[in-house]
This record gives sequence, structure tokens and C-alpha cells, in this order.
Amino acid sequence: MAKHTAALKVGLTLLALSMIGYILGPPLYWHLTEALVASASSCSPCVCDCSSVPLLTIPKGLSNGSFGDCAKHDPEVNEDTEKNYAELLTEELKQREAASMEKHKRVDTGLLEAKKITSSYQKEADKCNSGMETCEEAREKSEKALVEQKKLTSMWELRARQKGWKEGATKSTVKSKSTVQAS
Repeated sequence: MAKHTAALKVGLTLLALSMIGYILGPPLYWHLTEALVASASSCSPCVCDCSSVPLLTIPKGLSNGSFGDCAKHDPEVNEDTEKNYAELLTEELKQREAASMEKHKRVDTGLLEAKKITSSYQKEADKCNSGMETCEEAREKSEKALVEQKKLTSMWELRARQKGWKEGATKSTVKSKSTVQAS
């Protein structure tokens, strides 16, 4: 266990030194090579004999001497600039307000339309519910009538059996049997 810990520490140390060398190596290399080249160089620095006269000169009559004054504070220009800036801000605020009002109007129109559609769907749902209630009431009535009819049928069937009626005996079969017996 101790050997593994020691090997891990050595590995991490080598990794850290490698990363430091990777990061700091190139800048140190270039600084050292520049220092060596500068010390090994035997030639003296170049002397430039450049004239101080520019290649292109502007005649004095055509030059604008007020260019240096442009950066100075001029109260009249500053006041006009502030007024124009205030007017621009006011105009921008009015435009934003108009755009906001237009957007608000569109949203209100959409909301009103949604309310109308919701109302029409609610009316349709109410019609459907009342129709379902009517159908349910009619079904309950017909169930009651069916039960009453079955009771009445069973009562008449009981009476018929008591008088001699048999299941499957109908009027036509009774007549045919009686004609067969008569013959």
C-alpha cells in the first residue's frame, strides 16, 4: 500500500512538472534565444537618417486650423446637442409607447376573440348536456314502461295458461289442428 502511494506521488509530481514545462517552456525558450542573439550579434544598431518633412504637405490657405478646437467645450453646440438628444429620446419613447399600445390592442383583440369562442363552445356544451339529460329521462321512462309492459305481459300469459294456452300454440296452428281433427 505504501509503495502504491509513493508511486502515485511520484507520478503526480512528474505530471505537474511536465505541465509547468509545457506552459512555461515556449516563452522562456524565446526569451533566452533573443538574449543570446542580442549578445552574440556583432553589428551596431542601424542609424536612420529620415527627414522630418512629411511627404505630403497641405498649403496653409487650405488647411483647417480649427481642427484642434473641435474637441474643446462649446456651450452653444453642447446645449443644441443635449436638446437634440432629449428630442431623440422623447421620440424614441413615443415610438415605443405606440408600439406597446398596438401590441396591447392586438392582445386585447385576441383575448376578446378567445372569450367569444369559449362562450360559443360553452353554449354548445350546454345544449349537448341538456340533450343528454332529455335522452336520459326518455331512456328511464322507456325502461319503466318496458318493466310495466313485461309485468302486464306476464300477467296476461299467466291468465292464458290458466285458461289452457300452451307455449308455441298459435291461432293458425290451433285452426289447422282442429281442421285435421274434424276431418
